[in-house]
Order: sequence, then structure tokens, then C-alpha cells
Amino acid sequence: MSVQLKLYDTRKESLKPILKWAGGKRWLVPYLKPLWSPFRELRLVEPFCGGLAVTLGLEPDTALVNDINPHLINFYRWVKDGLKISIPLENDEKLFYQHRERFNELVESGQACSKEAAELLYYLNRTCFNGLYRVNSKGLFNVPFGKYKTINYIRDFTAYSETFSQWEFSCSDFEELELAENDFVYADPPYDVEFTKYAKDDFKWEDQVRLAEWLAKHSGPVVLSNQATERIVRLYKKFGFDIQLLEAPRRISCNGDRTPAMEVLATKNIWRG
Repeated sequence: MSVQLKLYDTRKESLKPILKWAGGKRWLVPYLKPLWSPFRELRLVEPFCGGLAVTLGLEPDTALVNDINPHLINFYRWVKDGLKISIPLENDEKLFYQHRERFNELVESGQACSKEAAELLYYLNRTCFNGLYRVNSKGLFNVPFGKYKTINYIRDFTAYSETFSQWEFSCSDFEELELAENDFVYADPPYDVEFTKYAKDDFKWEDQVRLAEWLAKHSGPVVLSNQATERIVRLYKKFGFDIQLLEAPRRISCNGDRTPAMEVLATKNIWRG
């Protein structure tokens, strides 16, 4: 049985995501708030944090924020420590390729956890094409210049460091996360799109199944979002999740298509007495 979700009024603005991120779920926050609200005293766990739109939107007091991308987590850790950017930030093609080359030099030389690498990641993300994060077979960032008219860069992340102070940031496979039995878990894995490579390491169908099994075992509240492919819907119904279908905006498309895509919102252990 599906439960009809009510939208929350989000006129009270939370902190906006710092980074652009393909597949960001800021649009989904009004649907998630009524699910999260009864449990907001719990720790929020997000195994695939990406651009951090959901955790920022839900504003938990404590959170475990994870992603498999080490450069992304390095950036968030530096923000937590009060990052203030000192490198040049200009919407300039020549500077972009200089910064991209320097970022890859840091990655190759084992300095990917440095403050400079965090600064460069922020610049590259805000300046590159569509805010994509893509690497080649060697793990080196290779997204081209974005050619935006204007970009509003941030240099001082103090407001975010205050919010992040009670949040833990980790970089691991989701199964390696140590969950408390009552953690509220929100999982937004890479979309179930066949023949699509997301990064150096694919998130394959076997990983989708592994994730569903892991989420189904958790005793606390769980929410999953993914593209509503037939096999994703079948998979989560099989594990007893409640299923809701939503229209998702398609914000990044190589061919300009902005037709809404169908998104599945699968919940478990949410509607308890």
C-alpha cells in the first residue's frame, strides 16, 4: 500500500548546497521533511551524499555523511574545519585548465587530502561544464570548462562549518558504515541506468541489489530514492518497502531534454505507531 506524501512548506531557507552535483535532490526535500520530522532527534545517515542537498535541507543536529568520492569528502572536511579559499577564483578558461592540471598533480602525488586540493575541487566544480564530476581511467578529473556568463564564488565557509560541527564525514562503501539500530537512513545511489558509467568505478546492478538488501536489514527508518525503473520497483517491493512514484525534474541532459523523469521513493519502518 502506498502512502500519499504531503509537501512541507520550505519558505524558511536552509543552507544551500555548496557544490553543483548531477542528480541533486534539493527538489525532493519537501517530500522528505514529513518523513524525517517525527525522527529528527535521531542521527541522519546519508551513504551517497553527493552535493549534500538533502542533509542540508533536513538540517539534522547529528549526521553521518558518506560518499565513495574521496575528493568530495576531503572538501567537506575542510569546510567543517572553517575553509577560507585563497586561490584565484575567476570564470576564466585559461585559469580553469591551470587549476585542473594542478588538481590532478595533487591527486597523482598523494596530496589529494590537502587544503589546496579542497579549494581546487570547489573551483573546478563551480566552473566546469554542468558541475559534473568525471574522471578518466587513471582517476584524473577531465571535465571541460563550463563557459558560464557569471559565477558567484564563495571564499568563506564559516556558516557551513557551524552547521557541520556535529556531522561526521566518511569515505567508504555503504556496507562499511557502522549504523546505530535507530539511525534514520536516506540513500540516493547512482541511478539505475544501464550502460552508463558514473566514475572510475561503476555502480552496477549487483550493487543496487546489495544496497537494497543492506537497507532492508536496518531496524530504523529508511528512505530510498532512485530512478523508477521496473526492476528497481520490483526489487524494493520484494523487500517490503512502501513505494511512492514522483515526477523528478531532469536538470542535466546532454541533449537538452528537460522532460520530467519518474522517481521512486521507497520507505521502510517509517509509518510506525
